[in-house]
Amino acid sequence: MSLVELAFVVNGESVTLSVPPFATLLDVLRDDLELTGTKYGCGEGECGACSVILDGKVVNACLVPALECEGAEVLTIEGLAFGGKMHPLQQAFVDHGAIQCGFCTPGMIMAAYALLEANPSPTEEDVKRGLEGNLCRCTGYRKIVDAVLSFAGGGA
Repeated sequence: MSLVELAFVVNGESVTLSVPPFATLLDVLRDDLELTGTKYGCGEGECGACSVILDGKVVNACLVPALECEGAEVLTIEGLAFGGKMHPLQQAFVDHGAIQCGFCTPGMIMAAYALLEANPSPTEEDVKRGLEGNLCRCTGYRKIVDAVLSFAGGGA
């Protein structure tokens, strides 16, 4: 199998690597770059566990062909932390008990981050819409919504 060179920016760092032509962004993040915070859930874009920010938009990394990321900027859950400290949005999830088993948490946080970048003062309904496509089997979503609203200054 022939490999194809891919160059893009991940969490602020330029990377160049050789990947199979059929690799997904999720494959490259987890297997090649060892950024395992982005989770493999369904592999079909239904659960949101693999949500990352690609050129400013939240995407399901399991559906994005890696080669489409040539020259792009990708932000993963690992890229939110700075100087060994969690991003305040990550901390809000911890403080509100919105992490439960933790499997959906990275995708939820990335979807919430994208929402808050576009709308720093969302309503509860905005948060619910912004998190559509990200499934959680543990919390019933209330704690997740509360965490996002608390970070946005909307109470909870």
